[in-house]
Amino acid sequence: MSAEPLRVVLVIPTLDESGAEKQFTLLACGLPRDRFAPHVIALTRGGPYEAVLKAAGIPVTVIGKRWKADLRAYVRLKQTLRELQPDIVHTWLFAANAYTRLAMGKRPLCPVVVSERCVDSWKSPWQLRMDRWLAPRAACIVGNSSSVTEFYQQHGLPVDRLRVIPNGVEVPERSSVHGMALREQLRLPADAFVAGYIGRLAVQKRVNDLVWAVETLRQIRPQFHLVLIGDGPERDRLERFADSIGCAENVHFLGHRPDAAAWLPGFDAFCLASSFEGMSNSLMEAMAAGKPVVVSDIPANRELVQHEQNGLCVKLGDGVGFMQFFRRLMDEPELGPRLGTAAQRSMQDHFSVAKMVERYVELYRSLAAS
Repeated sequence: MSAEPLRVVLVIPTLDESGAEKQFTLLACGLPRDRFAPHVIALTRGGPYEAVLKAAGIPVTVIGKRWKADLRAYVRLKQTLRELQPDIVHTWLFAANAYTRLAMGKRPLCPVVVSERCVDSWKSPWQLRMDRWLAPRAACIVGNSSSVTEFYQQHGLPVDRLRVIPNGVEVPERSSVHGMALREQLRLPADAFVAGYIGRLAVQKRVNDLVWAVETLRQIRPQFHLVLIGDGPERDRLERFADSIGCAENVHFLGHRPDAAAWLPGFDAFCLASSFEGMSNSLMEAMAAGKPVVVSDIPANRELVQHEQNGLCVKLGDGVGFMQFFRRLMDEPELGPRLGTAAQRSMQDHFSVAKMVERYVELYRSLAAS
């Protein structure tokens, strides 16, 4: 007789349309059903990915946490976990990581896997103390890049419980439909060179470095345009900045797009100037789409981009450096396709969704067996 599928409960604060939630959904949907029976718990609320999970036949429970310290949500989560009787519990992001380990108690009845998704320098001292205090209740703490696990090791988490499992990315079929629509929508000239960014407009992302690169480059290459897809607290300031330095006509703010990755064909290059990352989904999607990438030279980006081999790395905060590499891509027409092809190959070979799921399958099975 074949063994019963392992009951895996995956817990995350929300099912909003964001990077961690996307990886969470890819994993849940990718688990082979002959060996795993996934059940998703959204601690605070559902969201767009709830429909994706349900369409894949995965049950979803929404707890409905309303405050940072919500006793009612804690009790309901504890009851739900007891009813589901999981073989593995896998939590994602701070609130779910903390609430679930508290609910499971000092001696969890099954292994708990905790996912950390970023170099969380935003965390306050009490949150880092909470991470250290609850660390013994996790059988394994997974970072999506070496820079993430190194950050948590430096903040006192036990090195023997830390493990790296990189994000997975789907390699799309090439399409120019959205690419043509993007250029038509923006009424760009036929010879326009478009550098694109997809992500939150937040301080961490240093989008101002990209805007400054536009201002310095447009003086000698007026056909250069920057397209920003995403929204966030920095949008108003960035729009004013572009206007104040005189490059507003070459910087296009498109706001949040639910199908953001589908607009990648409209880019001649992808750029990311962040001061810190975990492992950027948008960067991986651009590389998987065969786009040349120009990124800040930080540890998380270096795990994906090898300078001059499958992309270009710029010193952090160097707007002029971004400008110089954009100019190279414009002036050396063979460079972009070469870098883009190498980028796509590296995503296919090392960062596919199938490989990411396979690594978690291995982890779950080893923890369940031990």
